Amino acid sequence: MRVIRLLKSAPLLWRPTQAIVRSVARPSLPPSTVKPAYIRYRGNVSQNMPVTVVARPAEEVKGNFRFIDIGVNLTDPVFRGYHHGRKKHDDDFEAVLERSRAAGVKSMIITSGSLHESKEALELAKQHGFYATVGCHPTRSAQFDQFRGGPDAYLAALDALIAQNLEGKGRVVAVGECGLDYDRTHFAAPEVQKRHFRSQLALAKKYHLPLFLHSRAAHADFVQILREEGFRGDGGRGAGAKGGVVHSFTGTPEEAAELMDMGFHISINGCGLKTTENLAAAKSVRPDRIMFETDAPWCSMTSTHASKAHLSSLPASLNGLYFPQATKPESFVHGKPVKGRNEPGAIGGVAWVVHRLNEGVPFEKVTEKAWKNTVELFGLHELRE
Repeated sequence: MRVIRLLKSAPLLWRPTQAIVRSVARPSLPPSTVKPAYIRYRGNVSQNMPVTVVARPAEEVKGNFRFIDIGVNLTDPVFRGYHHGRKKHDDDFEAVLERSRAAGVKSMIITSGSLHESKEALELAKQHGFYATVGCHPTRSAQFDQFRGGPDAYLAALDALIAQNLEGKGRVVAVGECGLDYDRTHFAAPEVQKRHFRSQLALAKKYHLPLFLHSRAAHADFVQILREEGFRGDGGRGAGAKGGVVHSFTGTPEEAAELMDMGFHISINGCGLKTTENLAAAKSVRPDRIMFETDAPWCSMTSTHASKAHLSSLPASLNGLYFPQATKPESFVHGKPVKGRNEPGAIGGVAWVVHRLNEGVPFEKVTEKAWKNTVELFGLHELRE
């Protein structure tokens, strides 16, 4: 068992509960001695010592832990057994979904990075009762200019795809993945990215949809374009849009604060928990703006990441659900995950790290806040209680 000190305030501004303490020196304590806490602990309090509590064992963590993976690349062929273009093992797509359900993933938003992927994502979403985005990733924005008929025809095709899939099962719930990526300008020059980012913002305003946003090493230009296109403190609602989420966030706490002040949500995955700087940014995200994702099959959480120290406290019962034992692709075993391939079921590990960063905030409170934020932003009325 581990002894910790209670914090005077919680970094994420969660509403505190009272700590359970037991007096040793005298039968009652002055009100000032019992300070706000965020997990119910039991421990001893000395008359002249600050309040100290003993954490209950991690295995006692209980609750209804449910998730919506807001960013998963289910169209990737790696879920069908193809690794780097070569068939390595049997198609285990259904097994991936089964493991995700066991881990508490109730639904997913299948993300798209191109016109072709948007069509595939919608088809999968309809088959499995999930949701999809429609748009073009900044690193693929040259496709606008290469498309038969030119960029206007490409945009019109995205437009038509959205218009045809706004209702019912497997519907479009966001425009994207769109934005700017200056880490990989060899795929598309910054000016090309900026031009076609703006055109997709127009689709969000036309159809009153949230944005599914991507920003890498481009924060200044990213927020400038958003502001110029009417996305300011209300997330673009005044211009006809419906806010949005910056997914796979890897920026600074200051950048996160600016985006939240503009009316956007922040989504965390394993890539946003790699370094101590990443952890500081994740910790800074307000509870009313946080969401979770895996970005599977990418952004796995590994032993070299800063998140590892926090995952070490994950109860065995949850660890078995979020990170079941995996095998190498060439040693594939039916029913087991594949090493090096992230899965939607690992979303609980992401949420656990955020829970640990804001020590004292109950795990269920963290997961439920992300759930409600997701349902509200994307209009997932089927998942409302």
